[in-house]
This record gives sequence, structure tokens and C-alpha cells, in this order.
Amino acid sequence: MDRAKNPFSPGAGSPPPELAGRSAILEDAMVALERVKNGRAEKSMILVGLRGVGKTVLLGEIQQLAERQRYKAIFIEAHESRQKKTLPELLVPHLRRILFDLNRGEAVSEKAKRALRVFKSFMSALKLKAGDLEFSMSIDAETGEADSGDLEVDLAALFVAIGEAAKDRGTAVAIIIDELQYVDEKELSAMIMAVHRVSQKSLPLILVGAGLPQLVGKAGNSKSYAERLFSYPELGALAREDAMIALQLPVEELGVSFSSEALDEIYSITKGHPYFLQEWGYHAWNIATNGCFTITSEDARNASKLAIENLDKNFFRVRFDRLTPNERKYVRALAELGRKPQRSGDIANKLGKAVEQVAPLRAQLINKGMIYSPAHGDIAFTVPLFEEFLMREITMFSAKDNY
Repeated sequence: MDRAKNPFSPGAGSPPPELAGRSAILEDAMVALERVKNGRAEKSMILVGLRGVGKTVLLGEIQQLAERQRYKAIFIEAHESRQKKTLPELLVPHLRRILFDLNRGEAVSEKAKRALRVFKSFMSALKLKAGDLEFSMSIDAETGEADSGDLEVDLAALFVAIGEAAKDRGTAVAIIIDELQYVDEKELSAMIMAVHRVSQKSLPLILVGAGLPQLVGKAGNSKSYAERLFSYPELGALAREDAMIALQLPVEELGVSFSSEALDEIYSITKGHPYFLQEWGYHAWNIATNGCFTITSEDARNASKLAIENLDKNFFRVRFDRLTPNERKYVRALAELGRKPQRSGDIANKLGKAVEQVAPLRAQLINKGMIYSPAHGDIAFTVPLFEEFLMREITMFSAKDNY
């Protein structure tokens, strides 16, 4: 096969050649965008799912849908790190750009000018900077609006002002945030309250977010009405039929096909997880040499060796290396107990400790996005097939104590 023509793209957030199995979510997003722009009440949307199920890709698709409807759309990614930015620091540069866009044009918009003044108040009250660059704006602040220093009050006032300006300009605003689970709970609460205020006034502003499964509980803990304010589409592994489409259609457009045995082989290993389908498809294409332009089961088996090796060195290893020694012991114990979710008490017993002793480790790993609780008292990995990586590591380094 011509490697330059390889249709598969196993990268973080890279759009797949065929976005299979997600049409219902995109249709719901399109309807929500249209309703919000037309001033009709509609829930904002938060996509939830494990790593590698295509949340970031879908956010990108939703951003394009919004822009085609002439939204002012911004895309933000929250980060888990010691130097992570606050939510206001993430928002400010993008909202500044939107407000200046709304203030352009021959016709003067008093709503847009007022929104800029409210924005100035917001930044001044919270002493906001973006990195080392403090924004200077040659306009007066709007006294008494978004200047209390209370993020819940001020962010709501700012969102309302932006929504009013967008309405006045006949447009709408979409705020799209990836990795939303890393946003501080107080800041998440303030954003939920701001979206609630906008929704109550039927203003054309919508929030579309994505995060790991624990985000639903985190949002509910922040504001009890969050479950009524947002829809929470769950993204999981693709159904078998959709996984076959994701693999077969891209290669058929290039005059190639997977044998049914090859498709079975790949699906049995990847379990239909979108990122892994791309990884296996990529290597299977590069390996295949069949003169009939068919990717065979042998090609798929050989691809598995390369895909697993690549995932172990990169996708899995990067996450494992971020853990402390004690966190590594915890995830190793979880992996050794089996693939299904495990009880917190069983993990503690495996480590020879009381549940209370390992609770801080559990919390740290949840905060790092490594594990989550699918049900009360249960723990599972947020990264599909991670336990298999750990078992390979345990087997390889069983004589060492560096876990």
C-alpha cells in the first residue's frame, strides 16, 4: 500500500476519515444551535466519555456546525497541571476577540459597547491577566456590573452582556470547552450559573463542553439544577456495525478493502474504541502487501503487534509516567483485580491497607483523570485497555519494585 495515501489518522483529536456512529449527537447539536440562535430555550450540551472515544473530534465538528450558522465560536481546552490557568484566564482572550468582533461594522451597537465596558469591569475586578500580558482597553468600565469580585455574580453578568450584544447584532455565541473535568469546582459552579442566567433570558449563547464521566457528578455537586440545564450525551465504543464502517469506508474509497476476518480480528482487540480503530487501521494499511488490494487477517494480526507497541510507548506510557510511585501501586492493584470495575475496598485489600489510607490516592488519580467511579464504591480506568498495558508491564518487570 502507498503509505502516503493511508486514510487513517491516530492522533489526539485528529478527525477520522469516517465519523461513524455519532450522527445522532451531531443532529442534536445542530438543532440546539439553531434553537438558541433563534432565541428559543434549549439545553447546553456536555459530552462525556472515556479517553479515546472521540470527544474532542466531536467538539471540533460542533464548532464547524456553529460557524456555518454564523456563530461566534470559541474553542478552549482546560488542562490538568500545576500551572493550569483559571477558567477566567482561559475565557478572557477569546471573549475579548468576540466582543471586538461584535463591536465592528458601520452601525453602532450600544449593546456591544456596553458589553465591552462590562468586560473591562470583569477583568479589573478579578485582576485578570492572560499569561504575562495584561489587557489594556481604552474604554471605561461599566460601574456596578461584573465588578463585585465574586466570580459567580460577575461571570453571569458578563455572559448576559455578551448574549445581549450578540442578539443585537443578529448572531450567537458558542463557548466550547474540552477537558471540562479539570475546571475547578467553584469556577464550574460559576459557569453553570452564568449559563443558567443566559438561558432564563433566552439569549443566544450556548456552552458545549466535554469531559470524563466524573464530570456529570461534579456538575451536579456544583449546582443542583445542572442536570436540567445540560444534556449529557454519553460517548462509548462504537457498535460493531459502526466500527466496520469506520474501517471499511475510508479504504474502499481508495480501491482497497478489509477482509471480514481482518475486521473481526481488529474489532475483537479494539472493542470498537474509535482511537484504537484508527491505530489498528493505520498499521494494517502500512503492512498490507496483498496484490488484490485486500487487507487480510494476517495483516491485522501483524498490525496488532505494531499498534500495541506504539500505544505502550506513547498513549499508555505518557499517562503512566505522570503517576507517583504510590499511584502506580494503586493502578497496578486495580489492573490485577481484572478488567471490570472494582470495589474500593478490594483495591485497598490488595494493597494491604485500610480504605481510609488509600482514599487520598484514589482522589488524586480521579483528579488526574486516570480513574473514575462508574457506580458508588466502584473504580475503573478512564483509559480503555489500560489494565492490559499494566499487566504487560507487570509481566515484563515483575522482578522490579519501581511501580
